[in-house]
Amino acid sequence: MKTAIYAALAGLLFLTAACSHQATSDKSAVESKDWIELFNGKDIKDWTPKFSHAPMGENLLNTFRVEKGVLRVVYDNYDEFGGRFGHLFHNSGPYSYYLIQAEYRFVGEQVKGGPEWAKRNNGVMFHTQHPSELPLEEGFPRSMEMQLLGGDGVNARTTANVCTPGTKISINGEPREDHCIESSSATYHGDQWVTIELLVHGSELVQHYVNGDLVMEYHDLILDDGTPLDSGFIAIQAETAPTEFRRIRLLNLEGCMDKKAKNYRSYFVKNAPESCIF
Repeated sequence: MKTAIYAALAGLLFLTAACSHQATSDKSAVESKDWIELFNGKDIKDWTPKFSHAPMGENLLNTFRVEKGVLRVVYDNYDEFGGRFGHLFHNSGPYSYYLIQAEYRFVGEQVKGGPEWAKRNNGVMFHTQHPSELPLEEGFPRSMEMQLLGGDGVNARTTANVCTPGTKISINGEPREDHCIESSSATYHGDQWVTIELLVHGSELVQHYVNGDLVMEYHDLILDDGTPLDSGFIAIQAETAPTEFRRIRLLNLEGCMDKKAKNYRSYFVKNAPESCIF
């Protein structure tokens, strides 16, 4: 029953988001002003890059850039990859209960020297540690990852999988030890745009959606030491695959749940009474 309720919530948010440009006084609908546009369509001033073997804040070889309203992961300045894994962290957060919507596609060829597994491979990292906590040589933050994969034109290759760097999850009540677990999504070949949604309820539950369809669900997010992982920051990857994002936005599901408050929203699932405005 809980699963069905969460699926219905995510479906409602998907539909209301698609119609968010329409004015409405119905507080049960998601209003456009409620969304936090993580990518503003202009620049990456609200983001912080961190590459392995490079200090926080250095956008190595201009890998992350914005062109024509699109956030791009680009390797045209590289002779070869050289193990320089990177992430671009949004400066806001941490977040605990939220919905992320993004549109992405893979374009072009993998940079020379990239590992085979990284072809057409990116990811939305969430509940991640802050980039300031990463050692100089480290390229992979402790986090959860919604892994994004593109097809090779022939073989099946699911997207919106889950990977667990420094973390663990359970599925259907069973703890999992495998690092990456496939979703039930279709394969998306070529350079087509794909819409993903990520519904996160603290450490309790996560759901992955692709083009509106639920493709993965898991629960009980923990660190490798067993500590519950219930919040963190948001990042995207640079793992040798040229990638484009034309939307990345977040809807905070934690807020004032007092119906008498001016900032009450019916879609909140985690109460933050200190945020109420009367």
